[in-house]
Amino acid sequence: MTKPLIFAVPKGRILDEALPVMASAGIVPAAEFHDKKNRALSFATEDSDMRIIRVRAFDVATFVAHGAAQVGIVGSDVVEEFNYPDLYAPVDLDIGHCRLSVAEPVDAANGQGSHTSHLRVATKYPNLTRRYFEGQGIQAECVKLNGAMELAPTLGLAGRIVDLVSTGRTLKENGLVETAEILRISARLIVNRAALKTDDRVGALVDAFRAACRTGDDA
Repeated sequence: MTKPLIFAVPKGRILDEALPVMASAGIVPAAEFHDKKNRALSFATEDSDMRIIRVRAFDVATFVAHGAAQVGIVGSDVVEEFNYPDLYAPVDLDIGHCRLSVAEPVDAANGQGSHTSHLRVATKYPNLTRRYFEGQGIQAECVKLNGAMELAPTLGLAGRIVDLVSTGRTLKENGLVETAEILRISARLIVNRAALKTDDRVGALVDAFRAACRTGDDA
């Protein structure tokens, strides 16, 4: 008996935007998926040949890259941060738009400040952060945080942060200002490369999402 496909989706804002696109591509989760009180991580869909797992965004990439899930949806920030060789992102879903940016305290950004060859930066994206600052000729010492990034400069943990920015309101409320944009981000359909080659269902899903995105563009 053929195993069901595992489709990984991230918790949070991207998922809310992704559900209509998923429906257009023929993926409709069972009713319990939408129950906010349900703590389950794996769910049936209307297609008995597929299950959905709902995990953290970074874990979506890990599950798909290692073949535990065959298909998923995640932001391009996660794809670029991990750069897994077994991960392929064939479809830009044109949702979940934001940017990965450098921010620092307003006073520091407005001051003259001399060029430095070393910085301590708080971020959830150490690989992207190091690559960006290396391009500026700066060695970045990355302090890994998974949240409350805006506190790092205030409490002396790091002089700057690298984090996702949408409106910039959270930065402003914490006395920070965006000083550089590293990456424009949108959500992507990701697939496991081996599964794409060996399982026709994966290729069919890629085609379905491409068609769904074209339909959305024409709407």
